[in-house]
Amino acid sequence: MLFRSILYRRNPRIKGTVIDLVEEQFVEADSSNNYTPSYLFGMYLHDSFFRVGNCDLRLGETEELYYAGNIGYHVDLPYRGNHYAYEACLLLFDKAKALGLSSLIITCSPENEASRKTLEKLKGTYLETVDVPSDHWLYQRGETVKRIYRYSLNGTGL
Repeated sequence: MLFRSILYRRNPRIKGTVIDLVEEQFVEADSSNNYTPSYLFGMYLHDSFFRVGNCDLRLGETEELYYAGNIGYHVDLPYRGNHYAYEACLLLFDKAKALGLSSLIITCSPENEASRKTLEKLKGTYLETVDVPSDHWLYQRGETVKRIYRYSLNGTGL
């Protein structure tokens, strides 16, 4: 509990209504991450130390991120179905706006019905379903097809 207490006090916390995001790490751009700087967050129940998942905000507009997306999330199995990924994305939209970004890409695998519903609830623009290039890290871990959605952060549409 001491570690979580220290983490809670030292790391920036983005407060939502149901969950909060705790910034756990900022990863600088370098060759190990294809030059993609990223913020890594723990997903916690609001005003608590109870972790329910994690998410990240990847910065940039690259071919790699077209397939992987600017936002990734994972809700731990016992906590799925509570719309935590949806709220995490809304909080990350605000963070991205504060960083000066005007739009984001989020992707999901076609068979991931829960993520597809989350992305549709976020009201993004569906762009296409694409085959992931065989040299992409997603393909290497078995994710060979992605649905691509774009989200405008300035409220003017795309």
